[in-house]
Order: sequence, then C-alpha cells, then structure tokens
Amino acid sequence: MPETIEIQLKKGVLTLCVLALLHRSDSYAYEIASQLAKDIDMGEGTIYPLMRRLQADGLVDTYLVESQSGPPRKYYRLTEAGRASFISQKSEWMVFTKAVDAILGAKA
Repeated sequence: MPETIEIQLKKGVLTLCVLALLHRSDSYAYEIASQLAKDIDMGEGTIYPLMRRLQADGLVDTYLVESQSGPPRKYYRLTEAGRASFISQKSEWMVFTKAVDAILGAKA
C-alpha cells in the first residue's frame, strides 16, 4: 500500500524540524518527539533512529543531565555542522515552499 502524501511530506521535513527545535534550545529525544507529535502528528518511534543518524552524521552531539525523576537524560545539541545544515536546509525549504505556493496559487 503506497504511503499517503501526508506521510511522505512529514518524512521529508522531519530532519529540518528536529534541527529547528535544537536550534532554539538543547533538548532530549522524548521532549523533541512530544513536540513533533503535538505539532505535526509525527509518531514518537521515528525520532530515536533519526537522532542516532544525526549524531553519526556529526550534526548533533550529546551530554547527560541529571534528572530528579529517574536516570540522567541524554540531551542533544547542534554542532557547528548541525547549525550550518539547519541554515542551509531552512533556506532551501523557504525557496521550495515559495515555489510550491506560487504553483498552487496559480489560476488554471
């Protein structure tokens, strides 16, 4: 069964959304997943493999923060490469969405 366009769009923009959230502030995976679930209805299970890939790609690094409600939390922060990737992807997204908006708004 083919994926819906909604699922394809969400997958395509997920990395950009994660980078955007981390550009605002460091965060832990569950907090990022909760924000994405609330804002774009993205399933929680998709975030953990993505965070591992972003770390392997050198776009994020991690550090531990003590938690009062359990074990220390692994926080993610953008690296310099991650900040550069976010800025580049955001710029590309703006150009792309402007072009799509123009096409969608065109009179047939």
